[in-house]
Amino acid sequence: MLYHLLKYLDSLYDFSGAGLYQYLSFRVAIATILSLLISLIFGKRIINFLQKQQVGESIRDLGLDGQTQKAGTPTMGGLIIIFSTLIPVLLFTDLSNIYIILLIITTLWMGSIGFLDDYIKVFKKDKKGLKGKFKVFGQVGLGIIVGLTMYFHNDITVRNNIQLNPETNQIIEIADEEKSTTTTIPFLKNNELDYSKIITWISEDLAPYAWLIFIPIVIFIVTAVSNGANLTDGIDGLAAGSSAIIVLTLGIFAWVSGNVIFSDYLNVMNIPRSGEMTIFIATFTGALIGFLWYNTFPAQVFMGDTGSLTIGGIIAVIAIATRKELLLPILCGIFLVENFSVVMQVGWFKYTKKKLGEGKRIFLMSPLHHHFQKKGFHESKIVVRFWIIGILLAVISIITLKVR
Repeated sequence: MLYHLLKYLDSLYDFSGAGLYQYLSFRVAIATILSLLISLIFGKRIINFLQKQQVGESIRDLGLDGQTQKAGTPTMGGLIIIFSTLIPVLLFTDLSNIYIILLIITTLWMGSIGFLDDYIKVFKKDKKGLKGKFKVFGQVGLGIIVGLTMYFHNDITVRNNIQLNPETNQIIEIADEEKSTTTTIPFLKNNELDYSKIITWISEDLAPYAWLIFIPIVIFIVTAVSNGANLTDGIDGLAAGSSAIIVLTLGIFAWVSGNVIFSDYLNVMNIPRSGEMTIFIATFTGALIGFLWYNTFPAQVFMGDTGSLTIGGIIAVIAIATRKELLLPILCGIFLVENFSVVMQVGWFKYTKKKLGEGKRIFLMSPLHHHFQKKGFHESKIVVRFWIIGILLAVISIITLKVR
């Protein structure tokens, strides 16, 4: 809103200083600072409010060290992340940008589902929270919205052919924008995959129905990543810190993809209007880091599903929008391993119980971070080591821009 106001004042009255808001880098910086300050200053007030409302986490006895001391710690702390993200975004972004609109919808949509889940756990005293099928319905619903928008909206386009003068870096020729269902395959030269080819190899007449392939893929990604973030939120600081690393990396991809010169230099797909997402991403990163102030061991607040489902949904949508969703198994390797550890544990237990009459376990406990807790590692050590692995995966993801 402030962006649009200052843009209007600058065009009408040559308002002093308003021109700064046309620069993406300035808005990224000021929005990040504001989100960090909001989460730090108002985060404590939100925590105090949650304590007064007795919004405390109900801890299941899993036999973990220090677990009982966490009982009563306020949950729904994801509200800090949501407010700290949305306020700067509403102030400093171009609210007519379709990518910003999608990310705001994602934040509110997944935040509402997570909030409802936490509300049922806390106030209805139901430890199971919102039934799994309703969570999945919500994730599928968001996937449908994102998929339909990405496929049909006229402002979501790509440009593949840009010619620059190698001496001056001045643009010589820019190809027309075109609708496309292409994405990027990491580590491959000429690394574009067109989802429509999955159906058009049968017959070119089926090209108008490529959305039947594209939208289910989007639904799967949104559901998988949001569940992965949800499972990773099990010990103090793990989900928020890991997510900040992932989101910051996606911010680099969004900035490069939206910049004509750098996308040409790195020979990556240019995505018009995607650079505006950098502001949202920077703001979201600031909110996550600010939340960590209160969420690191010993946590003063838990994000709850209000935060974890929102984080996962936002990461998925940013990856899809920047055409980097096939990079998620690497970039979100922490989420992937946490997810697989649960699937493997449950699957093996059911299989051995059926075959042997007694269920066996692969891990001492799942998700994986609890396995290491059972082995005697302090949760702070587990979290920092997971962060280090997350940074390594982020670096590997970034070098895919050049290494093919």
